[in-house]
Amino acid sequence: MAKVWHVLVGGLATAGALGIGGWHYVTHWAPSVGRYPLQGIDLDEDAAVPEWPTVRAHGADFAYLVATSGKDRRAPNFEANWQALPDAGMRRGAVHLYSLCQPAKDQANAFNTVVPRTGDALPAAVDLSFRDDCAARPDRPALLAELRRFLTIVEAHTGKPALLRIAKPVERRYTVTAALARPVWLTGYFLVPGYAAHPWQMWRATDIRRVDGIEGPVNWDVVAP
Repeated sequence: MAKVWHVLVGGLATAGALGIGGWHYVTHWAPSVGRYPLQGIDLDEDAAVPEWPTVRAHGADFAYLVATSGKDRRAPNFEANWQALPDAGMRRGAVHLYSLCQPAKDQANAFNTVVPRTGDALPAAVDLSFRDDCAARPDRPALLAELRRFLTIVEAHTGKPALLRIAKPVERRYTVTAALARPVWLTGYFLVPGYAAHPWQMWRATDIRRVDGIEGPVNWDVVAP
């Protein structure tokens, strides 16, 4: 009986070690730097202020920050993070969380009010996802017309074509990337995505990576080679 018990305990210990090792691998995984030399992070709307020099030292070349959501929400730490990134040696870009429930013009004006026009900034990104706070599902022509209005206003401010960060359910329903000639930013956790009408420029590869200098899991992104 004692022998059986020792075998069982040993088996459980081995399984536990494998589980811990597997979890460590998953939470520290990123696509190959040899294949994708430019890699970075994107922060959620309510993210705290990271230790940016530490994040840079652990392989992040750039950071995208949510600046605004809809026409009336501003990310609380956007300005602090925006100002800190150049000193840490990182490129910076701003994201708008687009609402299907609010006028595009008002959303674009809100974004332009919060995000300064700076020559070193990466192209602005508009996030297109179905959100819990908005049940609206406009028809495709109406959605595309509003998106074009938003892009026209924001791109006049930033001076650069915007990125479309589009979730798979939105693209499946509206095929936005077939209608708007903009670089796309797709999501594919651990798997290279291919759901847009043309190749992606940015890929969010994982949302559970652990990086020194940031509390909790982080979204990790790569730029197309």
